[in-house]
Amino acid sequence: MHKKLLIIASVMLFTMTNPASAENMVYEMGIAEQVEENTPTIKIQNNSVTIQDAQGLVFEVMSLTGKAIAAYKIEGPSQRIELNLPKGCYILKVGKTVRKVTLR
Repeated sequence: MHKKLLIIASVMLFTMTNPASAENMVYEMGIAEQVEENTPTIKIQNNSVTIQDAQGLVFEVMSLTGKAIAAYKIEGPSQRIELNLPKGCYILKVGKTVRKVTLR
């Protein structure tokens, strides 16, 4: 009788630990897949903007109300763009990177 209980307890313990290990592995793999290697960066200096790590993406300039003002295709790993815009606040977007800036 004790032997049967020991076997049943061992089997239950074994089946309970294996799915948990497999679940952790899938969870860890899911996290690794979500990590982005190169996130585009936007650097502003006076009226010029430097975009890095955004090759092939579109750089958008919008007003605070969301109206599109300009769009530029990023051709290389680093590109400098002169913004000939009047003073004011703007939203700059490339990929998932968004910045709110004030031109003075």
